[in-house]
Amino acid sequence: MQTIRTAKNLQTITPSMTLAITAKSKQLRAEGKDVIGFGAGEPDFDTPQPIKQAGIDAINANFTRYTEVNGTMALRKLICKKLKNENNLEYEPKNIIVNSGAKHSLYLSLCAILNPGDEVIIPVPYWVSYPEMVKIAGGVPVYVATTAESGFKLTKENLSKSRTEKTKAIMLNSPSNPTGSVYTKEELQVVAKFAVDNNLFVISDEIYESIMYDDAKHISIAQLGEDIKKNTILINGLSKTYAMTGWRIGYTAAEEDIIKAMSSIQGHTVSHPASIAQKAAEAAFTLDKSVVHQMLEEYDKRRQYMMKYIDEEIPDLSYIMPQGAFYLYVDVSKTFGKTYNGITINGALDFASTLLENYLVAVIPGEGFGTKEYVRISYATSLENIQTGLKRIKDFLNQ
Repeated sequence: MQTIRTAKNLQTITPSMTLAITAKSKQLRAEGKDVIGFGAGEPDFDTPQPIKQAGIDAINANFTRYTEVNGTMALRKLICKKLKNENNLEYEPKNIIVNSGAKHSLYLSLCAILNPGDEVIIPVPYWVSYPEMVKIAGGVPVYVATTAESGFKLTKENLSKSRTEKTKAIMLNSPSNPTGSVYTKEELQVVAKFAVDNNLFVISDEIYESIMYDDAKHISIAQLGEDIKKNTILINGLSKTYAMTGWRIGYTAAEEDIIKAMSSIQGHTVSHPASIAQKAAEAAFTLDKSVVHQMLEEYDKRRQYMMKYIDEEIPDLSYIMPQGAFYLYVDVSKTFGKTYNGITINGALDFASTLLENYLVAVIPGEGFGTKEYVRISYATSLENIQTGLKRIKDFLNQ
């Protein structure tokens, strides 16, 4: 019998389905296939030139040595300014830590607060990495069923049913990946009251806050009073807003004891975020917002086209209207039980795999988000790709 040599808590970790589909897409492209990728969770725009230039200037100025563990003071001050001006939140640099991407921020925050066996409430559907991060940090993900009618959001009822004596935190994502749902102030007040009454942390992932549509408005749960602010670990970053996914800059705002704990872990693991990327981040925070607005306008055009096409041309599909982010969460359950070339579609994974293999369109199956009835379709790609990809999906369903 072979001895398992890796850590026990890693035996339950599942690979990212997002990355798996992306890898398969790349393989098909390498074979010369014309794959339309609806799987990407990153902007298809280039990083704005002033940000790139700041990185180049940092290299030329030899700003390539260690920085403070929590990030440079200049960058942390800019983050405080941003939180004050855009979110009406008062933080000092001691309340901020800059991390190597918002994913890193999330993981460090969990490591900072969880003891073995502590539970974290995670609404379903969820971003694929939330449960795995909780498990790696020694915690236990507690999945909360939500409904399409509620926009897949947490309510007082499902929170109450999920809480136990071991509950330590609530994972909150608004705007949401994968659904694009946005919590209203009233909905956030319910979560905030529950968290404060039960002395729970709220890990508030706000990475998509700048990508909002129609009349939707981003509200950080930390804005709702000093009590909930003390319990909030606010996570954000530059990847989505400024098309800086590869630069790996995220940040966390929280009470000083949380930041100190995260700083200890960061100092012993990655030392600090990349110095060059930090200089680029400074440029991002001082960039004219018109660049962001231009990206948002393009996302909205694609969103509108995608919704209209599905409404008019693909009646077997339905979706949750996205108020933020750049995804459509599409219900494919009407295809279940049907067959294609001898393959029976019994879930979103079957749908996604068959679609990719036969029609060269990559979508992310909902099993990765905790729901087998849905696939996530990203419109962070060109309108031309969207037109071609949706036509292929229509042809697939007609077969």
